[in-house]
Amino acid sequence: MSSAEAPWQSIARRKQQEQLDSIPKDWILKTRPAANRNNVLAIPRECGLLSAQEIEITERYDATALVKELAAKRLKSVDVVTAFCKRAAIAQQLTKCLTEIMFDEAIARAKQLDDHLARSGKPMGPLHGLPISVKDSFKVIGKDASIGYASLCFKPAESNSALVEMLLQAGAVIHCKTNIPLTLQALDSHNNVFGRVLNPANLNLTAGGSSGGEGALIAMRGSVLGAATDVGGSIRIPAMCNGLVGVKPSHGRIPYAGQESGGIPGTETLSIRAVAGPIAHSVRDCELFFRVIGDLEPWTFDPECVAQTWEQQVVRSALRTPSLSDHMRRLRIGIVTTDGITTPLPPVQAVLEEIRTTLKSNAAIEVVELDITSLLSQCQSLANGLFGVDGANTAFDLLEATSEPISPWLKSRLRRKKNLTAEKIRDLQARRNELQTRFLDIWKADGGYWKNATGSASSLDVFICPVAPHPTPKIDTWNTVSYTSSFNLLDYPAATLPIRPIRVTDLNTKMTDQASAPSGWEKYNRKLWDGNRSEFLGGTLCVQVVSQAKQERVLLQALSKLQESLAGLKEDKAVKPRL
Repeated sequence: MSSAEAPWQSIARRKQQEQLDSIPKDWILKTRPAANRNNVLAIPRECGLLSAQEIEITERYDATALVKELAAKRLKSVDVVTAFCKRAAIAQQLTKCLTEIMFDEAIARAKQLDDHLARSGKPMGPLHGLPISVKDSFKVIGKDASIGYASLCFKPAESNSALVEMLLQAGAVIHCKTNIPLTLQALDSHNNVFGRVLNPANLNLTAGGSSGGEGALIAMRGSVLGAATDVGGSIRIPAMCNGLVGVKPSHGRIPYAGQESGGIPGTETLSIRAVAGPIAHSVRDCELFFRVIGDLEPWTFDPECVAQTWEQQVVRSALRTPSLSDHMRRLRIGIVTTDGITTPLPPVQAVLEEIRTTLKSNAAIEVVELDITSLLSQCQSLANGLFGVDGANTAFDLLEATSEPISPWLKSRLRRKKNLTAEKIRDLQARRNELQTRFLDIWKADGGYWKNATGSASSLDVFICPVAPHPTPKIDTWNTVSYTSSFNLLDYPAATLPIRPIRVTDLNTKMTDQASAPSGWEKYNRKLWDGNRSEFLGGTLCVQVVSQAKQERVLLQALSKLQESLAGLKEDKAVKPRL
């Protein structure tokens, strides 16, 4: 180390060399993409490193199809895992989406699983032989969970996170961990150790955060199913940025125990609880994730998990498969167009209108206009207060230990403050409980928030709203998390559902007049729209679907029906997965 070099720089260099050494030399790209090529999604198919079978495995199957093929011995785990490891290696070279690379261990485990199946005739579990990626915050024995801090590098975990343990017991193969933002509190995944995650659909756009590495890796099909976390939008935002399905459950549905947060243990219980959930290409793969974890009794791995299997969870009559004798009500879906803080930009408004029109033409669905701005507008400031319980002091302690600089997006947003007092935390939690109670009325026909209900049902199943007030923006320009963090505050399950690519025609609409006294968020949104709008191209327009607390099964089944009903809006010429 030179005299001018800070400690973090030496650590980062060693860690990056470790990554490079973990990729077989014949998996290294022979040529780099042209400097003016912004979309690199097709490079794995074009580069010549993947065989025809490996392209077939990684592009034509989703996770649900793969586990069936693996259990039936029509595919071998070693072939499937090797294919995804090679593709993950290519994705890493193009987008810096990985942290810990475990290809050798994954292929060795895949061989063991194949041997087990050949001997016993039975798969190891419901995810037998399936490669799954996990966010860097999950602990895997023998691997770092540095979450981008130089001071946490080269300190391998001595135990697995609860969810990792469950996935392994289900027969899955963990082949890599994925990149995140420094502090886990940014909307763009950059840290000084592993670099910045790039969006493979448009390298100029953000890949999102804090699960940006998962989003980029799955978009490039270097993984078929990923485990991520979310405390303010960290599953749903990367899913939006990369055109994927991402589901944030309520706290206590999926095990979260054993994560590395960079904070003092116990602090999270005073704030908004982070949760774990899946990111995937299909709704049914997310449902597979919830079904498998639910049926493996997660409450025996994490004491805070609810003691309910998948079949024991709530499901609405409108979401069951009807028979001729059933007198079933229609699925009732609310439409929320704004949070009352930041007005969505025209492309977001346009896709909401397309959804409204399409769903209204579906006889099995009733659409309700839902005005909850008076409640949603209170969520952001309350969430921000609870996020600041420890005043970011542990984050800055970790940075200062190696003289590490803070990431660009965080420079003007994060600074040391005093820890909140017990009285302040008590008051914030009391306000949250009061708001959660008031929100119960939005689900009821007589609650005062519905505008045009015509059916006989007395309750709402789910509602649709934006993920963000803008399409996927350039690197380090994300505006606000008010559309996502509100549902962490309320502990509502919420998911990102891709609808269609953003089009040139979406960029030609004029903004409606601003409010007479626009907020800073509103002014920033206007600035995004007044800039070079062509920079949004390459992104996917998505919406958020939200259900009541602990109703993940309702949410997943509604997502499936919505995906089917809205399929006509999607201009997708990509290869369809084999079902």
